[in-house]
Amino acid sequence: MATIEFSEEQTMLMETAVDFCRKHSPLDRVRAQIEQPQGVEPAVWQEMVDLGWLGITVPEQYGGLGLSLADTVPIAESMGRHLMGSPFVATTLATQALIHCANEQQREQWLPQIAAGSAASIALTEEDGNWHLTEIGSHAQVQGEQLLLTAKKCFVLDAPEAEVIVLSAKVDGEARLIALNKAQLPEAALTRETVIDETRRSYTLSVENLTLPADQLLQGTDFASIEQAALLLLTAEMSGGLSGVLHVIIDYLTTRKQFDQYIGSYQSLKHPTVQILLSMEACRSHLYRAATCIAQGNSEEIEAAVRMAKAQGSEAFAFAGDRAVQFHGGFGFTYECDAQLFLRRALWCQYQFGDAAYHRNLLAPLLLD
Repeated sequence: MATIEFSEEQTMLMETAVDFCRKHSPLDRVRAQIEQPQGVEPAVWQEMVDLGWLGITVPEQYGGLGLSLADTVPIAESMGRHLMGSPFVATTLATQALIHCANEQQREQWLPQIAAGSAASIALTEEDGNWHLTEIGSHAQVQGEQLLLTAKKCFVLDAPEAEVIVLSAKVDGEARLIALNKAQLPEAALTRETVIDETRRSYTLSVENLTLPADQLLQGTDFASIEQAALLLLTAEMSGGLSGVLHVIIDYLTTRKQFDQYIGSYQSLKHPTVQILLSMEACRSHLYRAATCIAQGNSEEIEAAVRMAKAQGSEAFAFAGDRAVQFHGGFGFTYECDAQLFLRRALWCQYQFGDAAYHRNLLAPLLLD
């Protein structure tokens, strides 16, 4: 089993990200941003670009820093802690898809743009919500030097801001990936979705018989690496979210009085709070073990590590969000209570790319066979 490591780069990124997210994403600003068309203000996004966050995993020859995916974890965790909405996670996942699956020409086209500040996204989820990434209903036909694409994808994050969207489709019966240029999408191709987490900008992408150059078909089909990256970053958000919701809980338990006593003194509230604390520490342990496996390229342990992390984090964050709402009593069920923001984020993360039961079912043969 890999020893959990926390590199110097991760430490520096964590310190910077904590200060950045605390400054730019207090909860009152999170609420205000819900009504805005973009998840993050352009000036704030530019600050992220200037910090080099978009180029963390981009190889140096394409203008990036050439670091590991594990080095993005402290940033995603800090964003989860403060419920910061931005295209960072979607862009990082699209970057991973291009690194693992694109040919040299495609990498030269897109990776320098991403490192310089262009947002990106991925479109992998079918209308039926299937969590198996290779079971795809969308399809494309190769006709000479062109592709004829018909697809309907859900939960495409920050799609209007993305300069490139990496989309999955069946091509000649095989699951493949296609790099869609923003300018190629028809005007009505994107429809804003109503989702449980209002801090997200989630879209349905729908095209029919869209003609594309055949060279936009990516060379590789490494769906496993893309899924592992998605699970790692989702767990990072959940780990940060656990810390954020625990802060909300403790703040309320130590200020609200009932029968002349702070309600935090009652065992019925103390014990679940301690359980949330312990589950937060367990989630971080799973998270950074998975990150360590990815950083070390330990292919034998990566899949089990990220699935364990996602399963544990999904249950822990959902429980914490639910308890936070319950602890606030009647106020907790109102829109004005901050606890419900974390519960909404928890429910979103819980079911993206598979819930706990799904991943534990896949873990069984990995751990027991």
